[in-house]
Amino acid sequence: MYKLVAFDAYGTLFDVYSMGQLAEELFPGHGQNFAVMWRDRQIEYTRLVTMSDPNPDGSKHYLPFWDLTIRSLRYVCKRMDLNLTPECEKKLMDQYAKLTGFEDSLSVLKAIKDKGILTAILSNGSREMLSTVVDSNGLQAFLDKVVTIEDVRLFKTDPKAYALLLAAFPVKKEEILFVSSMLGMHWLRSGSASMCSG
Repeated sequence: MYKLVAFDAYGTLFDVYSMGQLAEELFPGHGQNFAVMWRDRQIEYTRLVTMSDPNPDGSKHYLPFWDLTIRSLRYVCKRMDLNLTPECEKKLMDQYAKLTGFEDSLSVLKAIKDKGILTAILSNGSREMLSTVVDSNGLQAFLDKVVTIEDVRLFKTDPKAYALLLAAFPVKKEEILFVSSMLGMHWLRSGSASMCSG
């Protein structure tokens, strides 16, 4: 039986591709591709930061996830030859701060909490980003802790990022289930009853 179920935030609890709708309004005909490219570049930047300097004390290239998200946005607009005005950038980033949660994120968290199992977020996001998106989706009551890699300045998938869960909770690593991506959420939805039973 798992004692802690920890979730990735972006792309697992919160729909990063929902940005495509606003992008379509701002850049007609490009919304879907824009959203995919933005997310891909964002992840690429986190990996480059950590892999280029995997220092146990933190990467010297570390930048907050918010900053990398803005840089990714600007890169994609240049790559797609889109006119990113300051107004458009603000609209996109304001919406990103309050990303829409997947429709069953709340119900899955609630079901786990009802079983008496600890819940957490482990994310590349900064404290401010995570606080805003969690509050805007009403998930705070169903999370025991929100853990950010800011404390180690190394993005996932560096092992030190995942080790933060062991420092935050009195559990062993084999007692943690980490859920990342909507595929993981689908598995959890379909198997959570048996996973969480005695």
